[in-house]
Amino acid sequence: MFIPAPHGQLEATFREGDDPVRGAAVFCHPHPLHGGTMHTKAVYRAAQALNESGFDVLRFNFRGVGASTGSYGEGVDEIEDVDAALDWLRARDPRRPILVGGFSFGSLVGLRAGLEADGVRALLALGIPVRMYDFGFLEGAGVPIHVVQGENDEFGPGPEIQEVVESMGAGVTLDRIPGADHYFNGHFEELKVAVKGYVSGGAATAAFPETGA
Repeated sequence: MFIPAPHGQLEATFREGDDPVRGAAVFCHPHPLHGGTMHTKAVYRAAQALNESGFDVLRFNFRGVGASTGSYGEGVDEIEDVDAALDWLRARDPRRPILVGGFSFGSLVGLRAGLEADGVRALLALGIPVRMYDFGFLEGAGVPIHVVQGENDEFGPGPEIQEVVESMGAGVTLDRIPGADHYFNGHFEELKVAVKGYVSGGAATAAFPETGA
């Protein structure tokens, strides 16, 4: 499927969540210039966990990836792509509370977009590459934010991420997955458990009540 964007269109896939319905989510993929797409395994598995937790999930390819129009925008123009995805979700059901998530580069873009967007009740970041980008903008955020990080992530190992998250205040929480690298290879089940725990028993739970409709 395709959704409209200012530069043309974004290639996307949408799947409704299991009952009872909890909310809707947009999930962003890793770096476009390093093979990242909406089909990246960690993105797919996180979306699967959200579906199983009652979330409708929209994944999409950033500009210049797959059949999406446009070209790479250095993590700045891609915010516009997230906004387009959010517009599509809101048009489909303006009542539904929204979660924005992303993996690696997608976490940076998704978090930046989600903090400024209407209707977004929680944010989810997988494998934040703190050795490549500054995530200080998360400090004092007004919505719950959860980070899921591999203990052996080469772009931000567990102890380093712990220090970063603690510096951001109580609104940012963390799951460290032992033995996992940046891509969570061999640890996708633990990744799913962490995602489900955040939306079904963690800080984001109250933002997404079960509606059954």
